[in-house]
Amino acid sequence: MRCNQCGKELKIEKGILKEDCLQVEKQWGYFSKKDLEIDEFCLCEACYDAWVAGFQIPLKKKNQTEAV
Repeated sequence: MRCNQCGKELKIEKGILKEDCLQVEKQWGYFSKKDLEIDEFCLCEACYDAWVAGFQIPLKKKNQTEAV
């Protein structure tokens, strides 16, 4: 698996992703110009941080009390 932004290869051992990343799958609907298309991409943590830093409206952040 590679980051679609920077191309970094994410670490996988024995089929298990050992680095977290943002994985997105968007199924476009009727009210878009991309009706019936499905887009998929992956961003490493550094590219995700850079992307969201440019948002006009900051992210809402929540903390978990337990890891699953």
